Amino acid sequence: MADLTTNFLGIKSPNPFWLASAPPTDKEYNVRRAYEAGWGGVVWKTLGSEGPPVVNVSGPRYGAIWGADRRLLGLNNIELITDRSLQTNLEEITRVKKDYPDRALIVSIMVPCDEESWKAILPLVEATGADGIELNFGCPHGMAERGMGSAVGQVPEYIQMVTEWCKKYYSKPVIVKLTPNITDIRNPARAAKAGGADAVSLINTINSITSVDLDLMAPQPTIGGKGTHGGYCGPAVKPIAMNMVAEIARDPQTYGMPISGIGGVTTWRDAAEFMVLGAGNVQVCTAAMTYGFKVVQEMISGLSEWMDEKGYTSTSDFIGKAVPNVTDWQYLDLNYVTKAHINQDDCIKCGRCYIACEDTSHQAILMKEGRVFEVDDSECVACNLCVNVCPVEDCISMVPMAKGQVDPRTERPVGDYANWTTHPNNPSARAAE
Repeated sequence: MADLTTNFLGIKSPNPFWLASAPPTDKEYNVRRAYEAGWGGVVWKTLGSEGPPVVNVSGPRYGAIWGADRRLLGLNNIELITDRSLQTNLEEITRVKKDYPDRALIVSIMVPCDEESWKAILPLVEATGADGIELNFGCPHGMAERGMGSAVGQVPEYIQMVTEWCKKYYSKPVIVKLTPNITDIRNPARAAKAGGADAVSLINTINSITSVDLDLMAPQPTIGGKGTHGGYCGPAVKPIAMNMVAEIARDPQTYGMPISGIGGVTTWRDAAEFMVLGAGNVQVCTAAMTYGFKVVQEMISGLSEWMDEKGYTSTSDFIGKAVPNVTDWQYLDLNYVTKAHINQDDCIKCGRCYIACEDTSHQAILMKEGRVFEVDDSECVACNLCVNVCPVEDCISMVPMAKGQVDPRTERPVGDYANWTTHPNNPSARAAE
């Protein structure tokens, strides 16, 4: 069988599945249960300084977005960092690490943006024996208003400065957790690297309001008649997270920097996708909160079976394998042509492809007698909408045309256009003709 053992920053864990810093990692009881269920590592919920205690709301802390089948697609939270004392957390971390030396244990930290605050907490965390720290520069609510979390993560200069402090006062790996609430994720990643960070993790939660109570006229979750923005996570954020991971993985200034991928990882396939885009491991939160800790067992078995099928003996065999194929739009092959094809044996005659194409796309699907739907190649631009709206998996597929075949839409051979200037999809080229 494939070996799922991972070595991230010299920190070994039996598999690449770590629990992200969040409610599931808030105390010893939960973390022990997680390790027993099979999780390879844990990032302990964010610790604060020994100052005034953190007080969380006692009303609802979560809002949600569901699919038509009530499946949880996105979770919004307004919870703050740990509200348990620093000393209690440190004692629990020490015990857990001693009892589970083969599992990764990272401590998330968020303290005020001054050198003395970091200098004070770092030796205390190092004394626990934890494998490393994660700097929480991503929390978008509550703490940001106090000059921490994403308030730091949105300013590259602050990221570099705090990272330098941590490397100065802490001897083990330093991971910088990045906020997605920024225009270009590469800038904070570059700042983390300039500050000496050993790795980055991303994404933290996205600033959001998931719903509004139309009776109370307030965002949900509602606390005493009022609501606030929170942090959005879950399957819905996965595409955003993967893009940001890929941007860092292929950026010449951060190329080769270890990445811990976070954002909507629910299945082994999600994890594999993050890893081929450059993540050395993945962190999970919402899936564990939705399905419980044992969800990791399906992730482990699924990834192992896939690796066996592909002939991969270790995770290092495929980490970053897709990065060379991530490019900018201008470098896509404009000579590549496909056409939609409907498998009549699988078609249930629902007509969703037809109405979507007829109303909103290119009128390339014909409805014939007996509700038989066929593609008109001369109008099909291969937009793929029909594939995405079809309720039957693989009923509609995009079939590549061989170079030299005549494209019915343009009556020119496929591959007959050397560049965008002469391509028939270019409005200027069409006008010239």
